[in-house]
Amino acid sequence: MSEPTIAKTCPHCGGQLDWVRIPDEAGFEEPLHLVCFSDECPYYVRGWTWMEEKFGVHSSYRYRVNPRTGCSSPISVWSENALKSHIVSDDETPEGSQP
Repeated sequence: MSEPTIAKTCPHCGGQLDWVRIPDEAGFEEPLHLVCFSDECPYYVRGWTWMEEKFGVHSSYRYRVNPRTGCSSPISVWSENALKSHIVSDDETPEGSQP
């Protein structure tokens, strides 16, 4: 079985994806995921309105890719800076999978 192709850019804005150490509380098996942190990304920008209208909460989401499966899904954020402190340095990224 071949390894999945991992996206290196966000399909919503074309921005670079960063490796992020996901908090244990998030419930993902893999500790590192790729996330778009562009504050101008339309996916992130429209998420604020969508979450407020649908769920009545002040939050948004960012584009995220699971590096094991190559599948994408949103990851919730509660502020512009949420999870940015979890971006990892290049020496902490999986070998051969750097964005």
